[in-house]
Amino acid sequence: MKTIGNILWFLFFGLWSAISWFGLGLLWCISIIGIPFGIQCFKIAGLVLWPFGKNVTFNFGKHPIANLIWIIFGGLELAIGYVIGGVICYITIIGIPFGKQCFKLASLSLAPFGADV
Repeated sequence: MKTIGNILWFLFFGLWSAISWFGLGLLWCISIIGIPFGIQCFKIAGLVLWPFGKNVTFNFGKHPIANLIWIIFGGLELAIGYVIGGVICYITIIGIPFGKQCFKLASLSLAPFGADV
């Protein structure tokens, strides 16, 4: 199931989402101050390509200030987008595994600093 899920995810969600995260990471890396934020975008881009079978552990307290800056400058909007996508996927029984991945990505896009994939 993991392989089939990853292939379907890549075809319908993953490729476009990874390109978006990679582009956002490049924008963050333009300035020296934004490089840590760009690195987090690249980490999420790698996960969003093949999310099935990967676990994410969170430690918000490891970098609370960086996570708060992330939330203020776009993390909340990204997380809301993944939550909406997850709810839409949960409407059908076939989409439930994809909805779970959307919710995993929503939590990661809300506070990526201190998260381990």
